[in-house]
Amino acid sequence: MTSDFPAGNYRFIPAVFQYSGGVAANPGYEIERARFDKGVPLAEGFAQIAKYIQAAGRPLTSFCACELRSPAAFTDEGFRNFNLHYVKTLAEWGVYDGKTNPVARSNVCPEIDPPAEPTFYAFSFTRPSQSATSSFVIAGSGESQEGNASYAERTVRYRDISPEGIAEKVRYVAGVMERRMGAFGLSWKDATEVQTYTIHDFHHVFADALVRRGAARSGLTWHFARPPVIDLEYEMDCRRVMRETVI
Repeated sequence: MTSDFPAGNYRFIPAVFQYSGGVAANPGYEIERARFDKGVPLAEGFAQIAKYIQAAGRPLTSFCACELRSPAAFTDEGFRNFNLHYVKTLAEWGVYDGKTNPVARSNVCPEIDPPAEPTFYAFSFTRPSQSATSSFVIAGSGESQEGNASYAERTVRYRDISPEGIAEKVRYVAGVMERRMGAFGLSWKDATEVQTYTIHDFHHVFADALVRRGAARSGLTWHFARPPVIDLEYEMDCRRVMRETVI
């Protein structure tokens, strides 16, 4: 099930207050992604993003996805507090209405040389396009299942980093990506980029759980980073974006 965000010219998968499950540009629009050459702290990042989007002649409501980097994994409560702060700017931009957040997001923690504070790594927004193909960004997901229970209660193979545990986590997360793309009528064959975030070796399950199902059609970008909540071990996101730049 998806919802429309007319002010941004995109559809989204409703999820939680801090982010959506993914976004797809409406007909007549495409998603553009811009990656910062160097990470930019949150407040400064929002300011630079606003200037970039407005310079492209687009409203701030066209902001549809972002990729963050944090110093270390959060506790459940710490993650909620961070998100309450993060959505304040989205509310000011007219994107977040206090209840529903259409913006897709990934937020991970580099294991080596992490930032001193939460930073922007990349962001995406919609712009007019004559392309007939649908562009999309699926939000990052770790191996925690949907629900209101604590992460410990809803995490697949909680604290199990054995080869079998990692394999089950990988399969579960790949399935989440497929379900989210499926909500837009899309699949792995439509993705132009797939990213994974973990500090654990998943080579033993890479061929069967990812390559054979088409998840590595365009290769796989592995970021040596942890998901944003303590004891989550594996995360993925994916997208179809034809216009990307580094700023």
